[in-house]
Amino acid sequence: MGKAVPYVEFDRVTLARAGKPLFEGFSLGLSEARVGLIGDNGSGKSTLLRLIAGLILPDSGDVRLSGPGEGRPGFLFQNPDHQILFPTVGEEVSFGLIEGGMDPKTANAEAAKLLAAHGCAGWEKRAVHELSEGQKQLVCLIAVLAPEPNLLLLDEPFAALDLPTRYDIRERLSQLKQNIIMASHDIDLLSEFDRVIWLEQGRVRGDGPPKSVLAAYLAKARAGTEKARTA
Repeated sequence: MGKAVPYVEFDRVTLARAGKPLFEGFSLGLSEARVGLIGDNGSGKSTLLRLIAGLILPDSGDVRLSGPGEGRPGFLFQNPDHQILFPTVGEEVSFGLIEGGMDPKTANAEAAKLLAAHGCAGWEKRAVHELSEGQKQLVCLIAVLAPEPNLLLLDEPFAALDLPTRYDIRERLSQLKQNIIMASHDIDLLSEFDRVIWLEQGRVRGDGPPKSVLAAYLAKARAGTEKARTA
């Protein structure tokens, strides 16, 4: 069987942030259904996702999406307050449908169906600011899924959630048909992915099956902790 064709491809991407180079001649292809990104803060995980989504553009080089990556990806931010645009749940969920060309009446009806399917029946008129952080993140996930994107980009989606909500959304994600690229420090979740990429200062430090990459990342983290303790 031949090697799978990448649905996301970075071709010699260079990007500077705040005047400092982050990616220099960065090349990488992603073809697996579940790809995890791991690395310390500032390693480039979130920036990589934003490049894929087209939220930022490289200074040079190309980011190409094809096959399952074609179309506008769905993007779930770490903080739902950075994502939510509208005062009510129904407006938030229907927005992507209307933006995609659906008439408002049909979009509102479809939003109500989607909310009900995710256990949120009757939420259409609820004020977003009255929701818990977990409920906001769930609404954001439903809104992202509404236009049926082929690819989901998740940036630390569990960071602000309590444990029950984290497990609930994690279970929902595991049942999705879309390809997923997720930046996370959730080692247990990433261990179930097809591939994990360890980024360090805009470079690939490790890349491959989760077991080996995560073990190497954890070993480095422990070594750093021991060094700091004995210094």
